[in-house]
Amino acid sequence: MASTSPRTGRTWWQRILGRHPAGTAFTLPYVVFLVVVFAYPLVLAVWMSFHDYIFTAPGVTVDAPFVGLANYATALTDPQVLRSFLNTAIFLVINVPLTVVLSMVIATGLNGIVRWATTFRVAFYLPYVTASVSLIGVWMMMFSQDGLVNTLLGPLAPDPSWLVNPHLAMPSIALYVTWKQLGFYILLYLAALQAVPRELYESASLDGAGAVRRFRSITVPGVRNATTLVLILAIITGANLFTEPYLLTNGGGPYGTSATPVLLIYQRGLQQTNPDVASAIGVLLVIGVGLLSMMANRAGKED
Repeated sequence: MASTSPRTGRTWWQRILGRHPAGTAFTLPYVVFLVVVFAYPLVLAVWMSFHDYIFTAPGVTVDAPFVGLANYATALTDPQVLRSFLNTAIFLVINVPLTVVLSMVIATGLNGIVRWATTFRVAFYLPYVTASVSLIGVWMMMFSQDGLVNTLLGPLAPDPSWLVNPHLAMPSIALYVTWKQLGFYILLYLAALQAVPRELYESASLDGAGAVRRFRSITVPGVRNATTLVLILAIITGANLFTEPYLLTNGGGPYGTSATPVLLIYQRGLQQTNPDVASAIGVLLVIGVGLLSMMANRAGKED
């Protein structure tokens, strides 16, 4: 018989697995997944960032001496690395506000539609579940020098064109990501709007409040938690940008104006075989994302 703790009255396996071991057992595969895919690589990256580390062939062992903050100094004094963080900041300044405002407004409109509601929701969600490579191909054709957008703009079209213009490359990527991800955030807001009592809107209408006033006074406060979640997810998505600049601007061009930290991690770590410096860039990125997410979470909780 399993021994019972005199203080808690629970057996040893209940102390390890909790009062509901079946639930714990169901969560164990995901816990293992998090440890193997996220926790272990993060710990290894932190360790690599403080050592002179290189990739070797299987079975070959080389020394990895401790170098302190040397890799961080290399990363922080590299103009390309600093430029990549600035590019990410530009992306977030454009993408995050657009994502929050557009998804909230569109979700509010869709929430009031009775006919064809499912059709509209699927239409907005379809780009999110479509393969990025195919969408990027369409986007490149639309925004090329002779593409549809420049044809419609005529003499107002930028020269050089959008994706090869140093000043417009990152804003163009930000608009693309906003459009592609919008459907997911709309669904989050639609779910949050279901919890907002209809009686509040009816009472406000009887008091003479217009649509804008109802939106500001009822909808925005009612979906505050969803807004916090959207902010954090948009920040994380923007900070991990890789596929879009890699494909849309041929690896961070023109002149590095669309390069991102994740793209540089790939280039430094795999293409240039400097995984220690790449790890330092990754740790700096994690710290930055963590700070921004904490700020967004704190702002969302403030009344």
